[in-house]
Amino acid sequence: MSEAATLTRTAQKTEHFDVLIVGAGIAGVGGAYHMAKERPGSSFVVLDVQETFGGTWATHKYPGIRSDSDLYTFGYSFKPWVGAPIATAEEILRYMGEVIDDNDLARHIRYKHKITKASWSSQDNLWTLEAVRTDTGEELRFTTNFLWMCQGYFRHSKGYTPEWPGMADFKGKIVHPQTWPQDLDYKGKKVVVIGSGATAATLVPNIADDCAHVTLLQRSPTYFIPGRNANELADTLRELKIDETWIHEIVRRKIVHDGAAFARRAQEEPEAVTAELLAGVRAFLGDDFDVEKHFTPRYRPWRQRIAFIPGGDLFMGIASGKASVVTDEIDRFTEKGIALKSGETLEADIIVTATGFDLAVLGDIDFSIDGKTLDFGKTVTYRGMMFTGVPNMVWVFGYFRASWTLRADMVAEFVLRLLKHMDEKHVKKVEVALREQDDNMPLLPWIDPENFNPGYLMRGMHLLPKSGDKPEWRHSQDYLAEKEAFPLIDLDDKAFVYK
Repeated sequence: MSEAATLTRTAQKTEHFDVLIVGAGIAGVGGAYHMAKERPGSSFVVLDVQETFGGTWATHKYPGIRSDSDLYTFGYSFKPWVGAPIATAEEILRYMGEVIDDNDLARHIRYKHKITKASWSSQDNLWTLEAVRTDTGEELRFTTNFLWMCQGYFRHSKGYTPEWPGMADFKGKIVHPQTWPQDLDYKGKKVVVIGSGATAATLVPNIADDCAHVTLLQRSPTYFIPGRNANELADTLRELKIDETWIHEIVRRKIVHDGAAFARRAQEEPEAVTAELLAGVRAFLGDDFDVEKHFTPRYRPWRQRIAFIPGGDLFMGIASGKASVVTDEIDRFTEKGIALKSGETLEADIIVTATGFDLAVLGDIDFSIDGKTLDFGKTVTYRGMMFTGVPNMVWVFGYFRASWTLRADMVAEFVLRLLKHMDEKHVKKVEVALREQDDNMPLLPWIDPENFNPGYLMRGMHLLPKSGDKPEWRHSQDYLAEKEAFPLIDLDDKAFVYK
């Protein structure tokens, strides 16, 4: 085939869109809603590598998979949530499916599209994305004026499992919750779940009834909040026949207000907050259980995420004897289980490594700007969503202490305002840059480890952009402050460079 014929064929396979959204999870579907509503004349497409929408809720299929934050704030601002605050993956996917169906978004979403490269050309003011169909192997190419990254923050194809000595010697099965085999038979088996976060706390009570016994093995404890899976304010408003739209907004505001107050107390009076959290655990396990050893973390509350335990099901499983908790360190795996550094051994038929995520910055896509490989870790973040030297791109990274969707909604509103502003200025390119007044600004990590330090973030901090000591050059964790600041962002500030 001649060179001209090859170029013609490539051109025919290239599709152009005004906006391209990467990811059909909670942020991507929300972005598609805002595009369809606010910019009906613009072309856009959502590309996702999975077979369906949902992101994390489509990836994880382990028993009992549920939210660890309330759905009044994890749900969208534009669609009331009417179920229990803590929801199953099935309920969340049904809710997202209604958003897609009610707003005719399915025609904009393409699944099984794995993006491999994204290249920006300043000559053309375009992003070019190369992708492959995971089912057919077909190579595809897209161009877009604006790239909206909603792909999440972890690698969906594989979870994080540390390398322990002797893993190859173990004769049973080793499973990560992120790639849970649907045919895994744990009935009547001895199961050890390694981990101490929301995944482990969800999994243990949901398999305990079927297992011979399930042991939660943790190196160090995590804070949990046990309680009823209900929102009394929402229930009261429903009794009063208040419209669900009003209920949704009122309850969201109350939850955000209470959450901010709790986070502030966790910093200002950590001893009191710790005592309150541990009292909630003792209410289920009693005074004879060693709460100090097994459920008292080494860090102050909210330096890592706190999961809600609906109905206290984890603690009820432990109290019943169907589950147990061991706080120790692993020495090595053996043929029959795990040898601990204390000298104790745990026999197991199945070992579940609920040991966290692998951080994936920008979806493991090979990014380049005008032919030069993009080193994301050398950029500086503008409010955690735009990055110095990276044109026409916004990234959605949610909150650590509040629902992801709160920030996804807010960033979507910013994107639509920015696109409109570019139209009005008749410009095709925008990027952020440090201003003269930022010349001597110290560059800091993406987030202060003293503020928030889960393992997945600490392992990947070098991959993330730098931040500054000014509000506009940080990824803030203060939703209430950002809620006020985002609508007031001056799009003609010197931080925005148009061309």
